[in-house]
Amino acid sequence: MKETLFRAPSGAVLGFTELGFGTAPLGNLYRAMSDETADATLRAAWDAGIRYFDTAPLYGLGLAETRLNRFLRDKPRDAYLLSTKIGRLLRVAMPDQRTGIGKFFDVPNRREVYAYSHDGVMRSMEASLERLGVDRIDILLAHDLDIFTHGSKAAADARVAEFFDAGGYRAMARLRDEGVVKAIGAGVNEWQVCQTLAGQGDFDLFLLAGRYTLLEQESLESFLPLCARRGIGIVIGGAYNSGILASGPKPGAFYNYEPAPPAILERVAAIQAVCARHGVALAQAALRFPLAHPAVVCVIPGAAKPDEVALNIATLGVDIPAALWTDLKGAGLIRADAPEPKGTM
Repeated sequence: MKETLFRAPSGAVLGFTELGFGTAPLGNLYRAMSDETADATLRAAWDAGIRYFDTAPLYGLGLAETRLNRFLRDKPRDAYLLSTKIGRLLRVAMPDQRTGIGKFFDVPNRREVYAYSHDGVMRSMEASLERLGVDRIDILLAHDLDIFTHGSKAAADARVAEFFDAGGYRAMARLRDEGVVKAIGAGVNEWQVCQTLAGQGDFDLFLLAGRYTLLEQESLESFLPLCARRGIGIVIGGAYNSGILASGPKPGAFYNYEPAPPAILERVAAIQAVCARHGVALAQAALRFPLAHPAVVCVIPGAAKPDEVALNIATLGVDIPAALWTDLKGAGLIRADAPEPKGTM
């Protein structure tokens, strides 16, 4: 597995494997999985050379972190990179009042409480350390300071204000300064809020879900160039835009966690047709594309069972002809200024 050594603006050097492992599926997202399947999936990732694991208290209301605890317990701590998130505290709740009913299955009865304050960060960090069973976390990310989560720009702006005014950012910076964590950043669904955060604080990394993909490159306008100038790293989640860039434009394909609208289906069909002319599967192009940007250090596709890990490895391992990117640009299907992955064909 290819590894990238990333020197964060803070000076920390972090070793990212090209593929990371996102643990939302370990939190029984959309369907329950057994502990045995969770362990086997993590083992498949480890055996394939994946060494970056991203998690969060939200994922299964603590379940993903506790499953990582069991798996990582016998692994040398310096052998892997670990990130988790702040922004939510978990409170015991009645079963009919827990967070994520219909989204997370067979999980602890907990209710999320948003907490982006200094106290919220410190308490969230302490709880994550206990659930994970580790003595340090490498990367600490502020979670979901975005419109997608909070419902409106005004509500998201209020959370960003809370993060800075109530001391959440100060707490994260202090944890970094004291060496408790190596790097800080945010994990969000919108590049615009990343740009806002970068304008107000000193961040090392952003985990960006779905906003720099084969289908979307608006972040090339200002945000990604900003990251490149300042040395801020980007981890790409949601490289398939919630599924459509893996499944193709079939009826019911998902985009942004909802059924894809006609315009998106048409655009994906056009991209897929160009890929087919070069003998490349849509998913292969989609997973490789974001890694070409100099700010991108890793992609984290989902995996809920061992054969999905193997599929991710095989998908990324395909050599893609340079002419594919030229043709996509010529057809106006990706931006002309998008960095192109290097191939040997």
